[in-house]
Amino acid sequence: MKKILFTILLASSFISAQYTDINIVKEVKVKNKGVVVSAHPLASEAGAKVLKSGGNAYDAIIATQYALAVVYPQAGNIGGGGFLVGVKNNGEKFTIDYRETAPKKASRDMYLDKKGNANTDLSQNGRLSVGIPGSVAGFFATSKYSKLPMEKLIQPAIDLAEKGFAITDQEANLLNASKEYFQKHNKTSNAFVKNEAWKSGDILIQKELAETLRLIQKFGLKGFYQGKTAELLIAEMRKDNGIITLDDLKNYKVAERKVLEFEYKGNIVVSMPLPSSGGILLAQMLKMSGYENLEKYQHNSTKAVQIMVEAERRAFADRAEYMGDPDFIHDKTLYLISDEYLKNRWKNFSFTQATPSSDVGKIIKQPKESTETTHISVIDKDGNAAAVTTTLNGLYGSKVVVSGAGFFLNNEMDDFSVKPGVPNMFGAVGGEANSIQPNKRMLSSMTPTIVLKNGKPFMIVGTPGGTTIPTSVYQSIVNAIDFKLNPNISVNSPKFHHQWLPETVAFEKNFPENTISNLEKIGYKAERWGQLGRTEMILIDDSGNIHAVADGRGDDSVAVE
Repeated sequence: MKKILFTILLASSFISAQYTDINIVKEVKVKNKGVVVSAHPLASEAGAKVLKSGGNAYDAIIATQYALAVVYPQAGNIGGGGFLVGVKNNGEKFTIDYRETAPKKASRDMYLDKKGNANTDLSQNGRLSVGIPGSVAGFFATSKYSKLPMEKLIQPAIDLAEKGFAITDQEANLLNASKEYFQKHNKTSNAFVKNEAWKSGDILIQKELAETLRLIQKFGLKGFYQGKTAELLIAEMRKDNGIITLDDLKNYKVAERKVLEFEYKGNIVVSMPLPSSGGILLAQMLKMSGYENLEKYQHNSTKAVQIMVEAERRAFADRAEYMGDPDFIHDKTLYLISDEYLKNRWKNFSFTQATPSSDVGKIIKQPKESTETTHISVIDKDGNAAAVTTTLNGLYGSKVVVSGAGFFLNNEMDDFSVKPGVPNMFGAVGGEANSIQPNKRMLSSMTPTIVLKNGKPFMIVGTPGGTTIPTSVYQSIVNAIDFKLNPNISVNSPKFHHQWLPETVAFEKNFPENTISNLEKIGYKAERWGQLGRTEMILIDDSGNIHAVADGRGDDSVAVE
């Protein structure tokens, strides 16, 4: 039985071949069926149709990601990268790391001027900010676990790009707000810029992207990393100061890493290891707040929020000092998530006052900027589960569209420590562990996570949001497990975020003012944000009932096979 919170229907006065009926489904309850939750209804539907045609969760993940590259260009992509966490119905757990890597011409000080100052404009915008894309390689690595041929999984995306689809209000507003940047960084025309303003119901057609997807469909990995598409990407690099080469593209490799797993309140949390900081941060935050028996307190009460903020503070201080690509640093994960270490870390917690961030790390003034990523949660009728978070980094990445190929390139190089101690676009400080080196993966906050109960998937969860990703996933898990909230409230209740630096705690605009006021009285500095993340959650109870929720903060949507 399906339960739908609300549905939005865009005007359908266009030709029938185009995708103009956009049904946004926020909540579904089903049993013995597969479910897909993503940032866009057409992408969720693409995944659900694959499930209905005999595919499993990993087929659906591939099809949904390809579709998001078309219908959600601000973050869905073939020009970026991501992480997958999977749990098969036989208990096998795995990850796929298709994070972007630094080009071979990259160097530690490539974004510093002659005086040694960091030029973050170069690391955040234009062609020099681009890391080697990993998404397409990640899709093909995922196909090892899928059932259907790649040619079939990519076809929905080709159709969406070729025929076009009606954009929503949110998408129109984003395209209009970004027009100036698109024009600045692209001298040739592209599908995302037109003379008049975009409006809800306008059809976005991407012929060049459709052709790029056909090349992947026909030639596989070589259809992206070699041949025409690769040559177009390198031609784009040569227009300015880009440094990616054909060899960089040809030599890109995904990494399958051992999952990061730990126990929490009788459940097993399965998340992403380094180069994602998310799994480590999640383990640290859940364990530290667990020392205070969080379930004793009310959701979003003063003491509950204080405990969680202080756990976030200590975890993010460790992120800055210890975390990076495990292939390039000494990986201290087991030590950082050990009770021995964390209990010592927690010793200076006090209910009577805020812990100064200077007590857990060196203070550096921080900026605050926006973020764009996207998450997909999937479970199929056989119990295979997948959580994927993928990104271009900033909104529309580098703002560069590959001319002739029709897709945005990432600005992922900014996720390195451009200069140790200098914050990135999300205000995250990094050290030597995350310094730039050729072929190195930049540290990430993406936190795709699956929680197991009695060995079976209980929760599949993730969110976009830069450095707010781990804290939003953390709160979503705590909301469901400790505070016993249903998935709808767990996802849509107001959230908060602290990341050690800056000293302030960010609260969503509808957060309880009484809690904020009480925290300010004991030394916390509050800041109001419009929204935090867009969480996609699937919860499966002991009887096999599936409750899927798409975040109400955007056009996110659930689809059932």
